[in-house]
Amino acid sequence: MLAKKTSKNQLTLPKSVAGKFKEFDYFDVSLRDNAIILKPVRITPAESTLEGVRDKIEALGLNDKDIKEAIRWARRKSA
Repeated sequence: MLAKKTSKNQLTLPKSVAGKFKEFDYFDVSLRDNAIILKPVRITPAESTLEGVRDKIEALGLNDKDIKEAIRWARRKSA
């Protein structure tokens, strides 16, 4: 299959490829070994993600002390 680059540096994906990703509007684009890699991405509003994290913390019964301890532990690991 071929995809042609336009004068505005846009690529049109073949219908058979684009049709496999109907539920996605965005793709993460990267290069690997001189190849273009497209990975489908779902865009989620930050508010809904944050709310989900807060719900999970509450469901696990974690408190502020637990969170601070986890952050301290993670920072030691990355240093």
